[in-house]
Amino acid sequence: MYFDYMMQKDTWKPEEVTTFLKLPVYTREGVYVGHVKNVFLELDEKRVGSLLVTNTNPALVEGSVDVAVPYRWVNAVGDIIILSNFPGKVATKKEKPEKAKKTQEGEQKIDMIE
Repeated sequence: MYFDYMMQKDTWKPEEVTTFLKLPVYTREGVYVGHVKNVFLELDEKRVGSLLVTNTNPALVEGSVDVAVPYRWVNAVGDIIILSNFPGKVATKKEKPEKAKKTQEGEQKIDMIE
């Protein structure tokens, strides 16, 4: 499925969004962040909104939880994905006990970075 237009080497070309899946993700400094598990699309705008990164580096993401990285942070895509921006440390939100009870067991939480 051709959906997004990405800039690569100063030229625009269509890319299949499935090519993002399982690609390793690194910071601009070369630090491993994780790999792409899923791609979130913004259908109204016909573009990629964010990438769901899994198996995250515990040095960067508290608890190694999956995080959704805004696509605007992607600097380059090839054999790997290089981010132009990533926080020094992503901390998970602490939930109140009553909210935690409402969450279904086995359901993994996704932290959205904005």
